[in-house]
Amino acid sequence: MDPSSRGASLQNTGNVGEGWVRQYLCQQGWQILAQQWRCRWGELDLVARKADVLIFVEVKTRSPGSWDRGGLLAVGIPKQQRLIRAAQVFLSQHPHLCELSCRFDVALVECRASEEGVSYALVDYLQAAFEIC
Repeated sequence: MDPSSRGASLQNTGNVGEGWVRQYLCQQGWQILAQQWRCRWGELDLVARKADVLIFVEVKTRSPGSWDRGGLLAVGIPKQQRLIRAAQVFLSQHPHLCELSCRFDVALVECRASEEGVSYALVDYLQAAFEIC
């Protein structure tokens, strides 16, 4: 597989994983406000609201066995800093949301290949996975 095909395949896998998490959140009563929202500091995979809570969700999609310690290291400090900055920009562009309680969640999705094709499963959802220090 050439590098450009591999990149497209990984992007598609990530998009499908985000779709699974989006569906999960909607089933939990969350209203999706943005998906793949971008600014110069990075991308917010999902932004959702329920009542007076706003969540910024980072979705990580991986193959089985590639999670480190249950996914706790899936989003390192540099990535957290980019997500926090992107969230600050998002809030500056949506000031009506600034009064809501905000948190950063991480969703871990597993991509499994079988004879029938590829399947996806939400393996863990980490609420308040990290905080602004």
